[in-house]
Amino acid sequence: MLAILGASGHGKVLADIAELTGWDKVVFFDDAWPEVQRNGAWEVVGNTQKLLTTLSDYNGVIVAIGNNNIRQSKFRQLKDAGAKITSLIHPSATVSRYSNIGPGSVVVAGAVINPFCTIGSGAIINTCSSVGHDCTLGDMVHICPGAKLAGGTTVGDRAWVGIGSSVRQLISIGSDTVVGAGSVVVKDILENTTVMGVPAK
Repeated sequence: MLAILGASGHGKVLADIAELTGWDKVVFFDDAWPEVQRNGAWEVVGNTQKLLTTLSDYNGVIVAIGNNNIRQSKFRQLKDAGAKITSLIHPSATVSRYSNIGPGSVVVAGAVINPFCTIGSGAIINTCSSVGHDCTLGDMVHICPGAKLAGGTTVGDRAWVGIGSSVRQLISIGSDTVVGAGSVVVKDILENTTVMGVPAK
């Protein structure tokens, strides 16, 4: 049985992937419980504290929270408590056997991860995005739907690469940086920076 922390739209995506990949039962936990009782087709059975006290009941746990900082905080809580943190990869995603995916990460439908990539913990590689060869992505990174990273790109912890954006090869994107939707990144970006546009500034 899989426990998902975060009864969100993103959580629905993770639950769907879980069922497609053989998890026989999926339940949600969310801090809005007990006001929130369901997330789509799935039951919400408790909050974070309840999950922490029932971890032994679950074969796997994953965090489904889009905010990178909150996802990291919840991930650390669960890890410190000894949770069996799992990753999820959609059956239609293409992940090279020569790449490594960190615990608690998710690779969504149509995404591509090419050879010799390293993906950190708790990352989201979203729908139809692509990660070129030899890329290194930190913890809690979100590569949004349709975003494209060319080969040799480095993305720091908690960075957000917006929907439909493109990143030239060998670019470095710093931690806690936000790349706006549809942007084209052709120069390195310092950490804790927001850029947007074509080219991104």
